[in-house]
Amino acid sequence: MNSDDEQLLRGRVYGADPDHPGPLPGRSYVELVGGPLDGLLLDITGCTQDELDTGVSLLTDLGHFGPGGRTLYDPRPGDRGRFDWSGDSP
Repeated sequence: MNSDDEQLLRGRVYGADPDHPGPLPGRSYVELVGGPLDGLLLDITGCTQDELDTGVSLLTDLGHFGPGGRTLYDPRPGDRGRFDWSGDSP
């Protein structure tokens, strides 16, 4: 991904409608840091603390394994607003 592609992703929400890619009022988000989804926001509205503590596995075609692959993000210790990339899986 080149820097123009990365700029397009910033401030967008993972899995959001392309016609309305930004955050919505009344929802809670964390920023994805590093990896193929760097800069995207993840809607965590309704997630339990246990779910947030274990991190997420997100579908993406942009990771190491291409279409159908997943990329893994874990909560950043001491920063509730960011999840850090921890790798990709098939």
